[in-house]
Amino acid sequence: MKEPNFEVSMNEYLPLRDVVFNTLRQAILRGELKPGERLMEIQLANKLGVSRTPIREAIRKLELEGLVLMIPRKGAEVAEITEKSLRDVLEVRRALEELAVELVCEKITDEQIQDLKDAAEEFKESLKDGDITRIAEADVKFHDVIYMATDNQKLIQLLNNLREQMYRYRVEYLKRSDFHQQLIDEHEEIIETIESGQKDRAVQVVCQHVDNQVEAVMDTIRTKK
Repeated sequence: MKEPNFEVSMNEYLPLRDVVFNTLRQAILRGELKPGERLMEIQLANKLGVSRTPIREAIRKLELEGLVLMIPRKGAEVAEITEKSLRDVLEVRRALEELAVELVCEKITDEQIQDLKDAAEEFKESLKDGDITRIAEADVKFHDVIYMATDNQKLIQLLNNLREQMYRYRVEYLKRSDFHQQLIDEHEEIIETIESGQKDRAVQVVCQHVDNQVEAVMDTIRTKK
């Protein structure tokens, strides 16, 4: 097994099993543990400096989330990204993003518009060095500005709960450098339509923004088969 590039952060307020679970979950969602990669309890325990028990408990919870598969006679491995899992997550994201944009067109302030423009510029700058983690964080920040501008705590909570599930597919999409200019253009149009209060057009643009991600990642999945 290749050495995953992740670190365990020992949060004194969480039980060890939860710290290990969160660490492995992040490693999977961020692509540090690759789809199809075997999860070897002894190696992971040594890497994280813990016993095998919290590793075993974490793997069991990850299996319930669909991030890990138990293969007979082989053990645990990171679940592949499938067309079904992609559609399930991004269909929900599409619906929530649509609602968020509708609310934002009515509520966004001049200061938040500027925050959105700054986030779009930060995303554009992040593309220059090709650091996928930085690019993904910048993309998350852009959308977070929109979510916060809704001033709807329940919607923000739902989107935050979905954030990590979306992250896996976001990274796969952002690896496709041939789509980077399209993303820049879409961000700019999202800002323009929100700032001018074109609610219907803003919804169309953000839905297309998500649909393009679905198609690009779907193409990647099919190419790998």
